[in-house]
Amino acid sequence: MLEITNLEMSYGGISALNGVSLAVAAGEMIALVGPNGAGKTSLLNTVCGFYRARRGGVRLEGADITGWPAHRIARAGLIQVPEGRQMLGPMTVAENLDLGRHACGTRTPFPRDRVLELFPILAERRDQLAGSLSGGQQQMLAIGRAMMANPRVLLLDEPSLGLAPMVATEVFRALGNLTRDGLTILIVEQNARRAFAATSTAHVMEKGTIVHSGHSADLAKDPIIVAHYLGTS
Repeated sequence: MLEITNLEMSYGGISALNGVSLAVAAGEMIALVGPNGAGKTSLLNTVCGFYRARRGGVRLEGADITGWPAHRIARAGLIQVPEGRQMLGPMTVAENLDLGRHACGTRTPFPRDRVLELFPILAERRDQLAGSLSGGQQQMLAIGRAMMANPRVLLLDEPSLGLAPMVATEVFRALGNLTRDGLTILIVEQNARRAFAATSTAHVMEKGTIVHSGHSADLAKDPIIVAHYLGTS
């Protein structure tokens, strides 16, 4: 579904991605973990067309989308939920959800009722201003707005960041339901333990390079991974 091959990207003369390769199969949810500054967000932003790759390529459902502008990539079905949620605070929950439809292009929008079924609190707050929601509710709204674009692949940057454990669990439960419905998901997540528990496959990134890859359950038991990423999570 999504193939990233030998991707390289630099900020000026500073290399951020050094030959990153990974693939996400249709209907799979995989994780990308690593320390701050490892290049995880840079990878998502390059894949989505916000940054231009120096070398390498990105394919979506077999089509080469390398170098496409961000709006064209979004309309092809590759949608990102960025870190920080980026809600339009003066607009209501319902209005924020409706904005997601504009990224559909010629595709049919995702049913709003299904979004509200995934996140019932949004149904209760549909007429409330987005800026007045709690952090967890805003994260649900950010995911719901992205889903309104009916993505083929959903990229999430730190979906549990700043959330209470119970709220994070609710968010990941919804993502699991979407995967079971056939959605393809790539998650960048700072909580490695939660990421491994929620996904089938995971990659560990350091200094712009993938340094470990494998089944999430196996990585969660690897002594090196445990020592570096799971000891305090």
